[in-house]
Amino acid sequence: MMRLSDHGHLLRARDGGEQPVTPLELFFDLVFVFAVTQLSHRLLDHLTVGGALETLLLLVAVWRAWVDTTWVTNWFDPERTPLRLLLISLMLVSLLMSVAIPEAFGERGLMFALAYVTIQTGRTAFVVLALERSSSLGRNFQRILAWFAIPAVLWVAGGLLQGEARYALWAIALVLEYTGPVAGFWTPGLGRSATADWTVEGGHFAERCRLFVILALGESILVTGTTLAEIEPSVAAVSAFVVAFLGSVALWWIYFARSEEAARGAFSSSEDPGRLARSAYTYFHIPMVAGIIAVAAADELTVTHPGDRATAALLTLALGGTALFLAGHALFKWAVFGVLSWPRVVAIAALIALVPVGFEMPVLALSGVAGLVVVGFVAVWDTLAHRG
Repeated sequence: MMRLSDHGHLLRARDGGEQPVTPLELFFDLVFVFAVTQLSHRLLDHLTVGGALETLLLLVAVWRAWVDTTWVTNWFDPERTPLRLLLISLMLVSLLMSVAIPEAFGERGLMFALAYVTIQTGRTAFVVLALERSSSLGRNFQRILAWFAIPAVLWVAGGLLQGEARYALWAIALVLEYTGPVAGFWTPGLGRSATADWTVEGGHFAERCRLFVILALGESILVTGTTLAEIEPSVAAVSAFVVAFLGSVALWWIYFARSEEAARGAFSSSEDPGRLARSAYTYFHIPMVAGIIAVAAADELTVTHPGDRATAALLTLALGGTALFLAGHALFKWAVFGVLSWPRVVAIAALIALVPVGFEMPVLALSGVAGLVVVGFVAVWDTLAHRG
């Protein structure tokens, strides 16, 4: 059985400094660029309430596969050969999972489920084998592996079924998976773990998550650029492209201005970094990424049909996606700093207030107003507050 001593200590050295993000981790992320693109296109192809919920479910699963790998590479050194082989294997299976996304609720449901289960069980089993069973980290991964047993069955069973049954089983599986960290992965005979036992290195974990946000924002810029390149250029289309670009800049500004760097510092110096890694990063980044994907889909529709009246679908994507991002960032700031960001709350209220008049506006104007709300209520406020 593989042990740490067999492979020259697979764990990263904890010498008090920040752990670097390795080139292999960045290479691993390339698969998830494709996954985010697949999710965005799937959302555009299924502009219904049901289609949006299905895409959200798939996003939550994709994020889970990525962030759980980030937890592992925070503890284990990706420069070691066994870890390299593990990450490369996970890349391949993640690519298969991403390929299945467009038809995950159709003919490729079993393909998606098997790929996802392989990622989650394979990675966790590797860690269980690599760690001493008596160590606190080793016991925690034993709990994680046992906790995933029921969701694994639900994923495969859902892949074999069709329609609402698949959706219900997969939704239950994800609820169980995301309940696990809150419950300390309590397992009969193994007990439960506390977040204080999850000795993550805050700087590395924060850097990995901010890179995923950059990845999602980059995909939104790619979508709008590709859309403009494929249509007949016009003043309205170019204007819509500029508005979409400035909207992406505004979201970037909110996340990366000052609060993210301060949050990273708070994370690195926290006495309980496991709690922040669980709440602020594992949980509260999901609505931010979902919001970026929704806004990217709205931007593509805006560039294609800038003069059309807003439909319910576009209104939901443009205003709802922006509000979702702001809500996620407000929760993120609350988890890290313990304060509620009122500018974000006011901006969300303003976006909701736009809904009744949104149907009477051209989509270009709607996107522009949504962008102004973000800039005026949040980005400018954050900048002035920092200077003050």
